[in-house]
Amino acid sequence: MRWGYTLMTEQAGPAQLVRDAAAAEQAGFDFEVISDHYSPWLDSQGHSPYAWSVLGAVTQRTERVGLMTYVTCPLIRYHPAVVAQKAATVQLLSDNRFTLGLGSGENLNEHITAAGWPPANIRHEMLDEAVQIISGLFDGGYLNHSGSHYRVDSAKLWDLPEVRVPIAVAVSGAQSVARFALAADAMIAVEPEPGLCESWDASRGNHSPTRKIGQLPVCWDQDRDAAVARAHEQFRWFGGGWKVNAELPGPAGFAGATQFVTPEDVAASIPCGPEVEPILKSVREFVDAGFTDVALVQIGGGHQEEFLGFAASTLLPALRELG
Repeated sequence: MRWGYTLMTEQAGPAQLVRDAAAAEQAGFDFEVISDHYSPWLDSQGHSPYAWSVLGAVTQRTERVGLMTYVTCPLIRYHPAVVAQKAATVQLLSDNRFTLGLGSGENLNEHITAAGWPPANIRHEMLDEAVQIISGLFDGGYLNHSGSHYRVDSAKLWDLPEVRVPIAVAVSGAQSVARFALAADAMIAVEPEPGLCESWDASRGNHSPTRKIGQLPVCWDQDRDAAVARAHEQFRWFGGGWKVNAELPGPAGFAGATQFVTPEDVAASIPCGPEVEPILKSVREFVDAGFTDVALVQIGGGHQEEFLGFAASTLLPALRELG
């Protein structure tokens, strides 16, 4: 098992995220993932810097940890050929520590270019085609592509890393697993769904096993009541599930959709407070489901230093024993 730390752009500015990345490496985390958003989920989170600029700075402030987008949507806001260029550049800057995490995105971030928000089946088609384009550019040489959703005219990555950028794709069920298990180098999922990892491995057949990377929000604080209140204020959107979260267009929509969610509802699904055991209990679900990596999200942009101290002294040793 590998244990990760999340640079959550929705809850901190760029300079703090870079400092947190360096501190998380010092604390002993194995890898770090970064969200790639144009908007926060809720106004109370209050931030959303450009993830790729932050990543460039993080490559120069860290030396050991793996880096990864969790996740980038290469459908509307970004053209897949540009995503390939960004990923290759970060791989070079990080000395081959980068993994490109991709997903079909959310209306929250993609509607801003006014190109419309397609239904889920079309988004999966677009993601499939985008992965083909990105992989083709990673192969080297010139790429021409004329598909159902994208065109690429004589594109080439002029600065291509010696180590090919691994591609991880977010999946949620049998349809997306079947579509991407052979096209990707790793699996991403935010819920420890039973059988998801097993079906991913089965779909890959005789191909080599891959990383299966999950994510878990926590709200650590010496005061449990304060932790529950903070988790409710900033993370109550999480309980809607991705089928809902992918469709709402902005923070006002998430505020309205979660107006009747109580602090107790949030605390029932997110470990809150000073104890390590509730976190381990939630992590065990990912371990038992077959995940190889879990990235933790500490809720609250101003509460990272204390959490990282707790992680170094208590949480990471317990996780390594569990793993």
